[in-house]
Amino acid sequence: MYSRLLQGSAVALGLLMVTPAMAKDDKAAALCAKAEARYVDMFGHPSAEAEGVTVVTMYKYRFCPEKLTVPVGTTVRWVNVDKRTSHTVHLNEAGEKESDRLFPEENFEFTFLSAGSQQYLCGPHWETQKMIGMVTVTP
Repeated sequence: MYSRLLQGSAVALGLLMVTPAMAKDDKAAALCAKAEARYVDMFGHPSAEAEGVTVVTMYKYRFCPEKLTVPVGTTVRWVNVDKRTSHTVHLNEAGEKESDRLFPEENFEFTFLSAGSQQYLCGPHWETQKMIGMVTVTP
């Protein structure tokens, strides 16, 4: 009997441990879906249809997607789809200076010419809002 009770408790504990991560992923997915809808409203097409670039939206103090994998030579375009907040893109590890403030509908582009992982952040919001992203560049 204790064995079954312990197994049930272990399953319940496992669910409790998984649920917060799932909730965070669901929240991020919902937020990014709203960011994409704002992008479509602003530009009249999905971000995936932007020519010659891979789009990362900036919305509600998050990058969407937060993690991105692209081949060498890809240009990434960060687009602010917030209503009132400005953001920046700082690719410190690439030796790039921080972008100017990007107001709604403005963008910043960078072409990744070497393989590796590159963390980037929003200068005004990385510390207080954890607005940090990652690009992995493959050969």
